[in-house]
Amino acid sequence: MGVGKSTVGQLLAERLGAGYRDTDDDIVAAQGRTIAEIFVEEGEAAFRAIEKQAVREALAGHDGVLALGGGAVLDQDTRELLAGQRVVYLSMDVEEAVKRTGLNTARPLLAINPRKQWRELMEARRNLYEEVATAVVATDGRTPEEVTQAALDALELKEA
Repeated sequence: MGVGKSTVGQLLAERLGAGYRDTDDDIVAAQGRTIAEIFVEEGEAAFRAIEKQAVREALAGHDGVLALGGGAVLDQDTRELLAGQRVVYLSMDVEEAVKRTGLNTARPLLAINPRKQWRELMEARRNLYEEVATAVVATDGRTPEEVTQAALDALELKEA
């Protein structure tokens, strides 16, 4: 959350001359409501089912840069779909997260005690991110352009 998936994804797509797609945007468009609203109205399990389908459809129908929501890797089927794909895990520490988001934005999983919640989420997810990642790129203290270049370098991709 707040790591820059959308910003870096868009920059990466531009630099590669590829299309860009974000599954969170797909979900909001299809559901006609925000992700926070889905969480509140239906709960996390319902959101994760919607997210799983959105990721499946995006992977099947998009061959450019795809940004996934931070919890997408929680699903084993999704992790299997990501096997063999070029996946960049954008990492950051909690202090950087505080700088970027203040941990007080509309993030349903961080509603109570955001620093503690963020740490717990990362402890639970980090190994899953690393499991699917082709490359890990630290974002701490870097501009989106620097992170984009690091991702290109890590994947050994050439700009269009």
